[in-house]
Amino acid sequence: MINDPVLVNDWHPVATVAELQAKQLMSARLLDEEIVLWWANGRSLAWQDLCIHRGTKLSLGRVAENQLHCPYHGWVYDESGQCIHIPAHPDQVPPAKARAKTYQIKEQYGLVWVCLGEPAHDIPAFAEWDDASYRKIMSGPYDYAAAAPRAIENFLDVAHFPFVHAGYLGDPQHSEINDYDVHTGPDGIVAENITVYQPNPDGTGEGKNVTYTYRVLRPFTAYFIKHGTSNSFAALFTIAPITETACRAWMWMAMNYGHDVPGDEIRAFQDEVTGQDVPIVQSQRPELLPLDLQAELHLRSDRTAIAYRQWLKILGLTFGVA
Repeated sequence: MINDPVLVNDWHPVATVAELQAKQLMSARLLDEEIVLWWANGRSLAWQDLCIHRGTKLSLGRVAENQLHCPYHGWVYDESGQCIHIPAHPDQVPPAKARAKTYQIKEQYGLVWVCLGEPAHDIPAFAEWDDASYRKIMSGPYDYAAAAPRAIENFLDVAHFPFVHAGYLGDPQHSEINDYDVHTGPDGIVAENITVYQPNPDGTGEGKNVTYTYRVLRPFTAYFIKHGTSNSFAALFTIAPITETACRAWMWMAMNYGHDVPGDEIRAFQDEVTGQDVPIVQSQRPELLPLDLQAELHLRSDRTAIAYRQWLKILGLTFGVA
């Protein structure tokens, strides 16, 4: 396991609840740690993907009667992680140390979240989740061959809208970024009153200025809400750091309008936008996000990114950063 207490003791998404329910058994990788996810008695479980006997991946086994069976020698584990049956020695009570390493797990926002250590924080709050006036739609997962901090910083960056997302989220003829406010506190970062021009921000086909508020809730979970008319669009963007240079992201979108627009159409739009971002983020060098502000050139429009890098440095993050 990596030696980064900030991330080891935090919650990270690893799969959707629906996916795990359908598969019953699957593998994932988090912070360079291989884990096995499985479903028993209506709940998610997460363990180190390792049979204590001969080191085989338990994710190659099977789930039967709410028990996990190792594919190599058929060892049977119960939900607590304890081996309860050794087929080669059926009359022997398995020793107490014949136990899988288990991790803490939660289900929230339709995602399975895992903490490899002891959670220092709760799963970040999504303000619109319990507001019935907002329609919630999930998109993703999106795979980046890039460091998670690079992907988060791209999510926070509005100055790229007119160029990477021209015709969607911006217009090269309206690329100005106003002087906005950024504050860092004990609960993360808030960037307010960021105004950008968008060619069709609310589906009316009319271009107008909209205003964003961004929040960085945890190192790899961020949020925005966009206003401009009576309509509001919010998004929770959360990333699983797989390795230092690979990550997987999911996005929850919340809209208080467009309730008659098919969900697949909204997801397809976000897939298109993220598909434009991914190659840009993957091309950035150095691959790890530099926390030394002298390593790259910064402008006033980069205030949110600057605050993010400074905050990660204060936290003591070491994974995915330089």
